[in-house]
Amino acid sequence: MRSLTELANNNPHPKEIKRALAIKMVHQGYKHQEIQKILGVSSGFISKWTKIFKEKGLNSLKLAYKGSKGYLTKQKKEEILNWLKEKATWNLTELEYHIAKNYDVVFKSKQSYYDLFKAAGISWKKSQKKNPKYDRNLVAKKKYNFLNY
Repeated sequence: MRSLTELANNNPHPKEIKRALAIKMVHQGYKHQEIQKILGVSSGFISKWTKIFKEKGLNSLKLAYKGSKGYLTKQKKEEILNWLKEKATWNLTELEYHIAKNYDVVFKSKQSYYDLFKAAGISWKKSQKKNPKYDRNLVAKKKYNFLNY
């Protein structure tokens, strides 16, 4: 019981905390309905994790997924940021090519490239041929009023 309390109190992962608290509450005599209301979990969740805890112990409550490994190391990312900072102009296609050629990495999402621009302190905006706030009628009206003044 004490190890469940320690896991619940000293853990940054909410999923692990809920697992530990559900089991602890079962051992303290709480009914499934009470635990469901308090923790916002299903009866199946409570049964599943209670069974796993009984069979495999405390470590079985910890998350198995630890995230994926990043495509670029910190050093490689710094090299790319320095390369971007040295350039006078930037182009998304050029950045994609540079990373693919020199680091053998192709990101699935364009957002990863935009994040690199941002990290390098480069504002990334898509250019437009026309000003979206341009109103032809308003300009003609101002021109007419100016000529008749």
